Amino acid sequence: MRVLQAIEKGMCFGVKDALELVFRLDQPRRVTIHGQLVHNPVVSRALEARGFRSRTEADRDGGGDVDRLLITAHGISERERERLARGASEVIDTTCPLVSRVHRVAAGLSADGWFVVVLGKHGHVEVEGITGDLDRHAVVAALEDVRDWNVDRLAVICQTTMMVDRAQILLQEVRDKNPGATIRFHDTICDPTKQRILALDALLPQVQAMVVVGGRNSNNTTQLVDRCRAAGLPAFHVEGRDDLPRRQLAGFEVVGLTAGTSTLDSTIEEVHAALLAIPSIVDGHLLGVGPSSPLKKSRRPRSMS
Repeated sequence: MRVLQAIEKGMCFGVKDALELVFRLDQPRRVTIHGQLVHNPVVSRALEARGFRSRTEADRDGGGDVDRLLITAHGISERERERLARGASEVIDTTCPLVSRVHRVAAGLSADGWFVVVLGKHGHVEVEGITGDLDRHAVVAALEDVRDWNVDRLAVICQTTMMVDRAQILLQEVRDKNPGATIRFHDTICDPTKQRILALDALLPQVQAMVVVGGRNSNNTTQLVDRCRAAGLPAFHVEGRDDLPRRQLAGFEVVGLTAGTSTLDSTIEEVHAALLAIPSIVDGHLLGVGPSSPLKKSRRPRSMS
């Protein structure tokens, strides 16, 4: 099997910075993580093994009555921050700076009297943090969420991990449903998300199937999987090498590999090595990796038709 990797994949700088800060902390048993630091079960297990406590994201409405409270890379609203600070002896902030930028944009627009529409996933912790300081807002995840909000000025921003083309479709629907409003669009999709989309799009025509590595509840990982399937390719969402469907993958000669922005480099490397160890079986023939292998004679993927 040949494995082609996306040029841009895996952990973004915001997640890496958060992890580096957390693993430098002393006395981890005094620290409670306010939700999931990142949507990655490997990281969650490593933090638990070191002694960190954590709240589930469903419990984030709890008070700040803990010793040291750590804010995750997804960020929180200023209102929530003030509430939590009243009960914690220390608040440690690992909010991604690109998420903080969206908060500043949203707050500025709201202060200027704009009705703010956030293109993003309902209930996602990043979106909850952005909207938590807004008195007038709407969250749009799908076309059916768009309506005429009967306002004069409407500002549209994005969750940082929104797919670019999806945002454009939703933005056009907002414009169509609000013809009488002045509409301002702020592209707050982060560059790491855009880079990973472009790298995936460049890879898709070269492969017969995709493996996407990341947590099951990682929004950006799920969107990468959806993008592969929308392009007509089989896509396998795995959290690690043990999740690989080896029998299914053996039916492909050329497989692509990418990963969400909360996926460790070591996990990607393990999945890559496991993929290389899977022999390709096409039309009942075992394809080896020696000099006479069909894979050595042709760089072109086998047709799926």
